[in-house]
Amino acid sequence: MFYGTVVWDPWLIVAQIFCLQCVYYLTLGLFLSILVGFRVSRMSLVYFFDYATLTASTVTGWCVIASFLLSAIASAGYLVFVVERAKKCLDFSVTVFIIHLFICIVYGGWPSSVTWWIVNGTGIAIMALLGEYLCIKREMREIPITRLRSS
Repeated sequence: MFYGTVVWDPWLIVAQIFCLQCVYYLTLGLFLSILVGFRVSRMSLVYFFDYATLTASTVTGWCVIASFLLSAIASAGYLVFVVERAKKCLDFSVTVFIIHLFICIVYGGWPSSVTWWIVNGTGIAIMALLGEYLCIKREMREIPITRLRSS
């Protein structure tokens, strides 16, 4: 991809947002299954979208918090492959969490828990900063140039 000749493509942006949102929830589901699934009798969407499950007062709440933060770390890795540009990482990270906020509002109302806001704010920071770091690291790799000389 030549980075100097970027054409604004809204369908590509929507596809990237959709892809990131899907892999974020798939990863969150995987981590919730591993960390919370063994602690509760039945997994449900409550652990994804209800702000009351993000609590620091129970071991299960800490497992949910860890799942959200681990998903943010994994999503930073996905940014490298889906977005590919360091300067776009913040935009896409915030978009993932704003969509998550809207889904949480529809599911269980406005998140009134301070813990929910801290965990999701930390998730945005982790996803954006780590994603930018990984994208910059990828952008700064040397381009291999081979010589094609016929002898």
